[in-house]
Amino acid sequence: MRLDLCHVTKYRYDSSVTDSVNEIRLTPRTDERQACYQHQLIIEPNVQLLSYEDYFGNRVHSFTANAPHRELTITSHSTVVTRDRDVLWTAAWGPEESWNRLRSEDFIDGNAEYLLPTMYASFNPTVEAYASSIRGEQDGVFEFIRHAASAIYGDFEYKPHSTGVHTTADELIGIGAGVCQDFAHLLLSICRMRGVPSRYVSGYHFVGDLQGRNADFEQASHAWVEVYIPGVGWQGIDPTNNNLIDWRYVKLGHGRDYNDIVPVKGIYRGASGQTLQVTVDVRLAETG
Repeated sequence: MRLDLCHVTKYRYDSSVTDSVNEIRLTPRTDERQACYQHQLIIEPNVQLLSYEDYFGNRVHSFTANAPHRELTITSHSTVVTRDRDVLWTAAWGPEESWNRLRSEDFIDGNAEYLLPTMYASFNPTVEAYASSIRGEQDGVFEFIRHAASAIYGDFEYKPHSTGVHTTADELIGIGAGVCQDFAHLLLSICRMRGVPSRYVSGYHFVGDLQGRNADFEQASHAWVEVYIPGVGWQGIDPTNNNLIDWRYVKLGHGRDYNDIVPVKGIYRGASGQTLQVTVDVRLAETG
């Protein structure tokens, strides 16, 4: 499916600021499930962009706005073609063989970065207690992951503005409600505690055709998880919607947690306060 995306990030400052140094991770990846056909970044005020790949293979753009300015606007336009990936979750490997592979020393060493706790995906005792309640290991790695995502979906309320960007997995459990970022971090914690390599994914989720032709609804960035299934490879799962990843999802990048894949982050010189406005539009591309 061909999707058009527009992501606008606008900072407004109370007074002029200078030397604004920023990193942007807003370029959709091209992989076996999606292809980024076009991507354009527009920065106001006008700046020179530098581009590189980070450790995780994500495309990063960086810039510095030296001149005094009261507003900074970052607009990302993309066209991406996605498809449903054929998933053979039971491919050749039985439950015991799959778990044994995850527990082998060479596998653990090779995937250590996606097995260790982080600030957001913590191994806090509260998280450990919740993770111990998840069943399904006897049915294999994939079924365990499905059980974990389903549990998160059923146990926690999706509630915008109930948490912040620095909320951790254990704090989500205490609050009882959160957003996609929080659900993803909790699933990361559960997977890693059981020895399943998992990584945080940022991107978009197209739901426009589900809202009705004339519906006016607020869109936002989305987050989900990719897990490593022995005999299959990396596969995506969305605990916020209890879905496997299909053509509706557009991936920007992945990392150990949110901190590795923040869409826009930076610093500036000046004592000014700021306001932030983010708008996201994901729609089916017109064909003709």
